Amino acid sequence: MDAVTYDDVHINFTQEEWVLLDLSQKRLYKDVILETYRNLAAIGYKWEEYNIEEHCQNSRIHGR
Repeated sequence: MDAVTYDDVHINFTQEEWVLLDLSQKRLYKDVILETYRNLAAIGYKWEEYNIEEHCQNSRIHGR
């Protein structure tokens, strides 16, 4: 069994797709992604490959 990676669980919605989600779906996405970040960090996942701050900033810009 292979290890699960960030790319296995991350969903990157386009702006057009994001607009189609209702508020509860957006909240669920946020909750799942935050929990995924915490879980990966807890098992020692290295964030060097990803600029999490940039990702979060881009998400806020697009209303995510």
